[in-house]
Amino acid sequence: MDVKNTSNTLPARRRWGPRGSAATTFGARMEFTDVRLSYDKVEAVKGVSFVLEPGEIICLLGPSGCGKTSLLRLAAGAERPDSGQVTLDDRVVAGDGVFLPPEKRNVGLMFQDFALFPHLSILDNVTFGLRDLDGKTAKAEALMALQRVGLANFSKKYPNELSGGEQQRVALARTIVPRPSIVLMDEPFSGLDQRLRGSVRQETQALLKETRASAMIVTHDPIEAMGIADRILLMRDGKLIQAGTPEELYRHPYDLQAARFFCDFTEVPGVISNGVLTSPLGRFHLQDVVADGQALMLIRPHAITATPSKDSKLTGKVLQSRFLGEITELRVQFEKLDEVVIRASTKHLPATGDVLEFSVDHGLVLIIASDGMHTHIKQEADLA
Repeated sequence: MDVKNTSNTLPARRRWGPRGSAATTFGARMEFTDVRLSYDKVEAVKGVSFVLEPGEIICLLGPSGCGKTSLLRLAAGAERPDSGQVTLDDRVVAGDGVFLPPEKRNVGLMFQDFALFPHLSILDNVTFGLRDLDGKTAKAEALMALQRVGLANFSKKYPNELSGGEQQRVALARTIVPRPSIVLMDEPFSGLDQRLRGSVRQETQALLKETRASAMIVTHDPIEAMGIADRILLMRDGKLIQAGTPEELYRHPYDLQAARFFCDFTEVPGVISNGVLTSPLGRFHLQDVVADGQALMLIRPHAITATPSKDSKLTGKVLQSRFLGEITELRVQFEKLDEVVIRASTKHLPATGDVLEFSVDHGLVLIIASDGMHTHIKQEADLA
């Protein structure tokens, strides 16, 4: 059967506009210095300091109530800090007796529920923030923004006639059309169908990079944060716990709680002595110098495979084998360990009851020592 490329024949509702066609701006630099904020004597932000660089996309990541939305509101000017300072391109906008309101900060704010006006057409929703332009120019700018998100053909429709994903795109067009120097987004993908999130996130990232605006995005989803951010700021209980690239936070988490936030581990107890970890899965040499004592071995689901190395000494029995499409999830019992969750390719599907040899990818195992220090197993070392 002849399979044709249908990428250019999809219905307009499913396509975004051509990349590279968004209007550009000058991204701003925003700095928080020891910022604090309380609500009714409950401290929501506790001495947070960080810098958003021009053109950078950062994600404020953390569970509900950790302070990330409060930081976004402080950036927007919707809240005034109790202490500390916020600067925009080295100009103080909050602190030291100064407070600049949102309309004078040149920021674009996109809400979680999109906040579209139901009584206005899509075009009128997008032109709403362009009051300083004449009607003809505002309409042209709005149509260009709608064209970039693939919805120019629906400019006369109303929000209730669009899907959730399309409403999100309208809200994005409305946010970028005034050409803000900073774009602030509060859980922008949380209301979308799971199937849409990946593609919408990719297009949103591309659009933000095209505009050259700086961007601060709030999310509770680590996969989402890693998929869109240049840097992630991990928040907990009002504090900034760790900041870095997605890879840095994933591979080198600050502590056990940070590690758990990014991955579902199998946690195996062990003991460190003279640089060697002894655990139910065997003995492993450690990369770093770590004090002797109790430790926790954190095994990512894809760190153990049923393809043994030549020196493998791990034998396990498959308790459950579940096909999940692109991967197979196994629950495996080892000699001294009741159950380990393993995710592997579906190329070879083990059956329940199979006894197999396994090997460990040392780069995918974290060791949390009793002093809180984390380390890895030596890459070149096999089981000790």
